[in-house]
Amino acid sequence: MAKQTSISHFSTQSRSVLSGSEKHPVAEMLEKKPATPQEKVTVSVIVRRKNPLSPATVTGRKRVTRAEFKADHGADPAAVALVKRFAEEFDLKVQPGTPAPGRRTIKLTGSVANMERAFGVSLSHTTIGGETYRVRDGSIYLPAELQGYVVAVLGLDNRPQASPHFRVREEATANFANPHAAGTLSYTPVQVGQLYQFPKGATATNQTIGIIELGGGFRQADINAYFKSLGQKPPKVIAVSVGDGKNSPGNPNGPDGEVMLDIEVAGAVAPGARIVVYFAPNTDQGFIDAIAQAVHDTKYKPSVISISWGAAEAVWTAQAMAALDAACQSAAALGVTITAAAGDDGSSDNINDGKNHVDFPGSSPHVLSCGGTNLQGSGSEISEETVWNEMPQGGATGGGVSNVFPLPVWQAGANVPKPDLVTGGRGLPDVAGDADPATGYIIRVDGSDMVIGGTSAVAPLWAGLIAVANRQNGKPAGFINPALYAARNKGAFRDTVKGNNGSFEAGEGWDACTGLGSPIAPSVIKAIKPGGAGGAPSKTAAGKKKAAPRRKRR
Repeated sequence: MAKQTSISHFSTQSRSVLSGSEKHPVAEMLEKKPATPQEKVTVSVIVRRKNPLSPATVTGRKRVTRAEFKADHGADPAAVALVKRFAEEFDLKVQPGTPAPGRRTIKLTGSVANMERAFGVSLSHTTIGGETYRVRDGSIYLPAELQGYVVAVLGLDNRPQASPHFRVREEATANFANPHAAGTLSYTPVQVGQLYQFPKGATATNQTIGIIELGGGFRQADINAYFKSLGQKPPKVIAVSVGDGKNSPGNPNGPDGEVMLDIEVAGAVAPGARIVVYFAPNTDQGFIDAIAQAVHDTKYKPSVISISWGAAEAVWTAQAMAALDAACQSAAALGVTITAAAGDDGSSDNINDGKNHVDFPGSSPHVLSCGGTNLQGSGSEISEETVWNEMPQGGATGGGVSNVFPLPVWQAGANVPKPDLVTGGRGLPDVAGDADPATGYIIRVDGSDMVIGGTSAVAPLWAGLIAVANRQNGKPAGFINPALYAARNKGAFRDTVKGNNGSFEAGEGWDACTGLGSPIAPSVIKAIKPGGAGGAPSKTAAGKKKAAPRRKRR
């Protein structure tokens, strides 16, 4: 009888919307059909922390050890107990080992029919881009007792969430640092590093760079051949499967280009680094699982994580953005740096509604958002660097102002334009680097050499620089944004003052095209040394004041 009382407990309670769970219909979907009731589904139920992270930890001023994090900031035990009782009542099986130490995700598996009853949703199948996916519209409804304990439920819908931010130059072959047409060049990552003054002979020995991938794969033969062509020893590259994700190389026209770009750029500019690639399904659930696994990986312990996938804030649910940003906050608390591409579709971020949009997770205030430039130079000399903008067909650097995340304290002196919504304010990108395919990187993908650009190249470029800095400084840099903004007037950046990304113009100081600018590596390494001169920026440290925020007149 006691068990019968438990089984009827949650089903008798009133229900209300899980805040932020509303999912919009898929615009390009074809016909929807009800999902098969017996189909098995695994969802991620993310619960609240035992104790919130302090402002000092999420802004990098204070770090906690993994033991401290596990004890104080993992899943609230009361929340875990409630979810387990809830799962039992609706015949959902709790995946053993969840939540993992320090993490807040409980995995539940059950039939479509039981998931629909448990979460107050209707699940359907539809075709998107020739593939069949399970989708839901509207909100998730939770029993009253779970409200406040559960912060997100992910995985009911498995439509693709993000896109890789790389662009292939339309050429069959390319020569190293060889002009092909007026204004076009191609570089090896090493040559790009030389232009940005990466320390000659520096290594990232004993450092681990984590890379998040939501598709594609790599072949060791390609890695060996590529680094042999650079005269470098191939890095040790390890594939880690997250959920159903796996290293699955296909052909050069798919996401393999992203995977190889990330590995080869990071490995070439940070020789000696170990590279761990976390492969996850391209869903909001998979994306968040991958970042959380990388942040909390006690086996490989990456000190910097590179993300080259994303999508406009407008296509994310609020609960998914909050959950992913929380994983990035955990990284800051543990002293792990995250770099993220700012997007390749200019100030609209591929949303055709006449408004400005920014890319997430690049818009998270707990990542280093990386924008793109067109880089002209030879040897160690830069002749010109401008904003990457080859729209409409050739892409442009993302950048603008978040409508979700407020202006961070460390960005307060940067003269970021006002957001469209009062909830926003965070400006991006923070920094920049070579991204224009016209001045792109020579990369080997599936047996062929090609020239690839996109802000996808800039995230691993900066991740490699941070790995070199961590080796040189003897300690992980951690959350570096405050230190970088404080170093603006200390020779750490090459300021890009020419060009636009659609609605925003480049100019002196921070701008919504290339952020603070591209790196002058020795000064960046010095600026991000833990315990150095960085930290909370002064009123003028984020850059010289401009007369007014610059939006390009439309």
